[in-house]
Amino acid sequence: MKHKLINLLTFAVFAVFYANAQLLPYQNPKLSSEQRASDLVSRLTLEEKTMLMMDKSPAIPRLGIPEFQWWNEALHGVGRNGYATVFPITMCMAASWNNDLLQQVFTAVSDEARAKNQIARQSGKIKRYQCLSFWTPNINIFRDPRWGRGQETYGEDPYLTSRMGLAVVNGLQGPRTSRYRKLLACAKHFAVHSGPEWNRHSFNVEDLPPRDLWETYLPAFKTLVQEGHVAEVMCAYQRIDGKPCCGSHRYERQILRDEWGFDGLITSDCWAIADFYLKGHHEVAGDSADAVAMALRAGTDVECGASYAAIPKAVAQGAVSMAEIDESLKRLMKARIELGDLDPDSLVEWTSISPSVIACERHKQMALDMARQGTVLLQNNNSILPLNRNSDIVVMGPNANDSVMMWGNYNGTPTRTITILQGIRQYVPDARYVAGCQLTRNFDIADQQAVIDSVGNANIVVFVGGLSPRVEGEEMPVNEPGFKGGDRTDIELPAAQRSLIALLHKAGKKVVFVNCSGSAVALVPEAQHCEAVLQAWYGGEQGGRAVAEILFGDCNPSGKLPVTFYSSTNQLPDYEDYSMAGRTYRYLTEQPLFSFGFGLSYTTFNIGKPKYNDKTNTIKVGIANTGKRDGDEVLQVYIRRVGDVEGPQKTLRAFKRVSLKAGHKKTVDIDFPTSSFECWDAASNTMRVIPGKYQLMVGNSSRSQDLKTIEVNIK
Repeated sequence: MKHKLINLLTFAVFAVFYANAQLLPYQNPKLSSEQRASDLVSRLTLEEKTMLMMDKSPAIPRLGIPEFQWWNEALHGVGRNGYATVFPITMCMAASWNNDLLQQVFTAVSDEARAKNQIARQSGKIKRYQCLSFWTPNINIFRDPRWGRGQETYGEDPYLTSRMGLAVVNGLQGPRTSRYRKLLACAKHFAVHSGPEWNRHSFNVEDLPPRDLWETYLPAFKTLVQEGHVAEVMCAYQRIDGKPCCGSHRYERQILRDEWGFDGLITSDCWAIADFYLKGHHEVAGDSADAVAMALRAGTDVECGASYAAIPKAVAQGAVSMAEIDESLKRLMKARIELGDLDPDSLVEWTSISPSVIACERHKQMALDMARQGTVLLQNNNSILPLNRNSDIVVMGPNANDSVMMWGNYNGTPTRTITILQGIRQYVPDARYVAGCQLTRNFDIADQQAVIDSVGNANIVVFVGGLSPRVEGEEMPVNEPGFKGGDRTDIELPAAQRSLIALLHKAGKKVVFVNCSGSAVALVPEAQHCEAVLQAWYGGEQGGRAVAEILFGDCNPSGKLPVTFYSSTNQLPDYEDYSMAGRTYRYLTEQPLFSFGFGLSYTTFNIGKPKYNDKTNTIKVGIANTGKRDGDEVLQVYIRRVGDVEGPQKTLRAFKRVSLKAGHKKTVDIDFPTSSFECWDAASNTMRVIPGKYQLMVGNSSRSQDLKTIEVNIK
């Protein structure tokens, strides 16, 4: 009640100021956000400044500053804030290779976020997860499938991650022509961060090759800063070359601000500053005051945690100056002013968004469309799919009737979830369901035989298995074989499921395997024992319907893998080695099970040889739908610099989703500016376009047999 009264008083102070038109400079919407922030900061006491640099920033009633919560979630829909549309996880959305649809999704997310924030403001109390700063997207490179948080990313490729991340930022922050920003998006985790989860508070990335840093780990951040004008960047937990990311002058000031021109704010990851001094963590600072000085001088403006409460102590000790504090605080207040946080609602267009948009039917349809486009058909022996809805079908597996699994992590709460079993029963109402096994544990041998017997004469078993957000994710206390602290120690399908699928195959059943996971799973035995393999990820509230539509042919699958599906854990380098050697489609020398960019359709496409025009900077390529069904194909453009023996075998530089009716063909133009040939130049230690010969490859996956190659000369 006390907080509510303070906030109501704060809004009342606003009203009095504006009603009397006696505006101080920081209250004047006609001035620039920089002018207003500078004036406001000059009026604050050190104690007030300290409070405003914490993720839970209380109201300052005497100046009419409302409370603000910096930590809010919108990974794939508004998270942890009541009912909202729950879209598929980001890996599924990345598998759509449709950045236009992704921007529409996050425009919907930002609508729901603004509507929810307005409800909170009107209540007089803004709780965590109810404000306007959203710590998404996660644009780390998913370099190793063992990382539990990989499900939060957009895959293993720097270019695909860049384009998808840019779509998220544009959808969240709104048009740059608007007077006020819709929301604040945040590019995280800067930089070179992708596990392990279990030692992230003490881990140190060492001896990272410069090429890997600049060509793999940094491009997405640079794109979101320079093209997307992202409002925030979050620094990561680990150290790089001995320096914690949130205390790294090289990364936060030299690269991010000086080289790239980033003028937004930097937030710490939660309790990352405490890692500076806690025993058993990084231990690079003596106490919280030392850690505060290190973080502020590097450029970390706001902290998620409690260490910044020591700012006054750090000032008193001379470890940090008031000017350094003001520099950070000006960035924070400038961002809030640009949201309209200090202005009346009548001036801010986004405050009029109706609460009726929250979990509305239009957004549910969008969630369905994304789940359809992100589901990937990996195998379809003898064209067993689409299934005949008159078939005798048994549905089995631990994920078939699990609604919570569909939500992924960092999720909201849907008003309704369609499980995969429910989706199948919309086509086959009397489809039988047998759980068969748990996620990681099997029943005894007698029970296994009983499971097989229960299938009876049904010749098709749709086995819905894989993983779950309960076993893969962020820093989790999971004690199951193959899992550690949220990560995996091997990437095989859990033995309980593997053995049951093998028994079904041995019994002569045709198994259609629907794999639900946030990351790649090694499925060599399953590819042998199953007629079809469908990668469904964690498909969100409409995921069960999308899977069923694909299984029964009402939707033609068109998803493409944003990661490599390795054959086994043995194909992977040391998890704690951040070198890219042997990792992802760009550097893997062995044959994977399913390649990056791969995905089947119920129709067939013929892709012609590309032509590159260096005057118009475009690629022309013909594509024909040679099958009997309408469908979508994703044209993928890769390059390789001839003679670059240490570089990637190929690397994605453009893509375009194309819809074609059966029997139709068209010529597609793909923009391909000279900058698309940029790569690492060891001679100058920079990323640049090096004159010379390049292979330009166009096709529908990264597999060599799926690509048409020409050679171009770049001057």
